[in-house]
Amino acid sequence: MKLTSITILYLIVLFFPFHISAQDSTDTDEDWEWDEEWKLEWEEEWIGWSNKKPTLSLNYGFSEISRTDVESPFADNNLIELKLGYTYKKITKYADYIEKSSFDYGFLNRNSAELAGGSGTTSDIETDNWQFGVGWSDGYGYKMGADASITPYYSSTFTWTNLDFADDSLSQNDERIKELYDESFRFGSSYETGVRIQATSLIVLEGGYERSIVFERHLFWKWAGSGIIELAANGILDVFIKEVFKSSPSAGPIVFFVLKSALGYGLYELRQDKMNWPFPSAPPIAFDNIKFGVTLTF
Repeated sequence: MKLTSITILYLIVLFFPFHISAQDSTDTDEDWEWDEEWKLEWEEEWIGWSNKKPTLSLNYGFSEISRTDVESPFADNNLIELKLGYTYKKITKYADYIEKSSFDYGFLNRNSAELAGGSGTTSDIETDNWQFGVGWSDGYGYKMGADASITPYYSSTFTWTNLDFADDSLSQNDERIKELYDESFRFGSSYETGVRIQATSLIVLEGGYERSIVFERHLFWKWAGSGIIELAANGILDVFIKEVFKSSPSAGPIVFFVLKSALGYGLYELRQDKMNWPFPSAPPIAFDNIKFGVTLTF
């Protein structure tokens, strides 16, 4: 997925009309440099993936649920989560103390009012939810020794969520919304941003914030259009972040973290009212999760 944005930008530059009409030798040299850099990106990703390590991550956290047109408040939930996947790392070409890490994984979590001890307010909507999916996480970290590092990261996921509403006395509006989700799996997506602290080659401690949205229906073409906008925005950021790394490597990880987090927050705020923003669509159910966990890399 991270390579998709690079590929999209490459194709845009390759086929855009002004590129075709450019004739001078300077443009030719720049095109050659771009081709070489793009090929190098693919080669580095392939080498990194060939050195992948099995990874297990356990997380516990706190969750707030919302939907903009629901009248009654949702009860606060707690969550527990398991991730299984592969991590691969490499020292960047920008500085020997900057390390890029990627974690590709599948996950399963339970998000429930029961885990939080139930709601003390009878008007709150209680839910018991299971979610699974796949995710991609990237980060640039500061090495602090042979194994130790601090890595700000950004993750994206595709999710399928089963929402189970308690038999509450709901208003007509909330009952209608409940019927769109109750006891069925619904597609969605999320972004997560946080920090991983690695003390040994085996153990990583992490904390993060996640916004996960669940669609009442999966409208493929609108979802795809919204996703292309997100990919393009991420691709533009990647080009800018790369320039920051070239000129000031020590600032790169922070700039990566701030810009990616800001983009994720902005897009998912816009999707609070339109799940497939900017296209007309219903609001999603949103989970705002604060998570803490431990990751084992074998």
